[in-house]
Amino acid sequence: MANFNKVILVGNLTRDPQLKYLPSQMPVVEFGLAVNHKYKLKNGEDREEVLFIDVSAFGKQAEIINQYCQKGRPLLVEGRLKYDTWEDKQGGGKRSKHSVVIDNFQLLGSRDGGAPRADSGGAEDQRPAPARAQSRPAPAARTESPIGEETQFKEDDIPF
Repeated sequence: MANFNKVILVGNLTRDPQLKYLPSQMPVVEFGLAVNHKYKLKNGEDREEVLFIDVSAFGKQAEIINQYCQKGRPLLVEGRLKYDTWEDKQGGGKRSKHSVVIDNFQLLGSRDGGAPRADSGGAEDQRPAPARAQSRPAPAARTESPIGEETQFKEDDIPF
């Protein structure tokens, strides 16, 4: 029997990402994601259910999320469920939780900061904007045609 473990979520960060490093110097970032589900009861009453999900990412993805995301930012994540168990230090009992490990993600919202921070009273994020590369013409991509002639494409011609 085949197995399939895939999760796709769109939500808002519930806290700023926390970047740490494994002993192997691999970056890992952890944060919370709030995902809402709206529905109507049979009597027409609107309801909303909120799920709070722990999420982690590794490597270059962890560094990018740490640099560009903050509390309140909308984010699309694609990944897999992970099940962790541990012994409770206070009570000595077993504890467990599910979390999501990111395979891919997409930043949502505007490029200049996304959603306002929840702890800033609606004001825009006070972090400095990331440095942007100087504007210069993009080099044309070169490919070889089947008959050996070189073909030149402009960046706008490439669909990805």
